[in-house]
Amino acid sequence: MYTLQIEHGVKDFEMWKGAYGADPLGRTGSGVLAERIYRPVGDEHYVVLDLDFATRGEAAEFLERLRSKVWSMPSASPALASGPKARIVEQVDVAGRA
Repeated sequence: MYTLQIEHGVKDFEMWKGAYGADPLGRTGSGVLAERIYRPVGDEHYVVLDLDFATRGEAAEFLERLRSKVWSMPSASPALASGPKARIVEQVDVAGRA
């Protein structure tokens, strides 16, 4: 499994969440299998996302679409307060705790 990890500052979390919920790139149709949204404790103006994909190619294609169709256009990403940081990571181990 491959995870696209994204983090960036936001001007307003609720505004960001509304834009994210509008799903302009169609996450499910783009291969997103699961998604998780985090905020650092004590910082409501920062968001961290994990988007899971079955293949590296799907993750890379989605990242490229984010860069070209969302992040590069202020009208498509009005809540961003800072440039997104993104990377694709590969799951190599799973540890469970009983």
